[in-house]
Amino acid sequence: MKIIIINGPNLNLLGKREPEVYGTLTFTDYFQELKQKYNSIELEYYQSNIEGELIDKIQEVGFTYDGIILNAAAYTHTSIGIGDAVKAISIPTIEVHISNTFARETFRHDSFISANAKGIIIGFGLKSYELALQSFL
Repeated sequence: MKIIIINGPNLNLLGKREPEVYGTLTFTDYFQELKQKYNSIELEYYQSNIEGELIDKIQEVGFTYDGIILNAAAYTHTSIGIGDAVKAISIPTIEVHISNTFARETFRHDSFISANAKGIIIGFGLKSYELALQSFL
């Protein structure tokens, strides 16, 4: 099984950015823990702060991998293009958010990805990624 985690803008700052919301663990460290725990899965990771690069990666893997775990971050609420990319591919995508977006600003309550996602996991911290990964097993 081949799964990729795709993270959007500012998630490269995990461990430094708003630790009261996002915690103190870097995503690189968390990803290594996931890879060790789920060593039977071919697990990859990609992060970009650039919308077009995220769309390119979704299109690149969207017909050959077994699934995508996508945290488009702020682009979730603004990018019709990322939502359309998820709709256009043939593999399932799980939308993930570290924080509970419904407990935050009103603009974070809307997603251009949700309607095209297999499912959504919101608000369980970094554990949200593991829950998404388990949904593929």
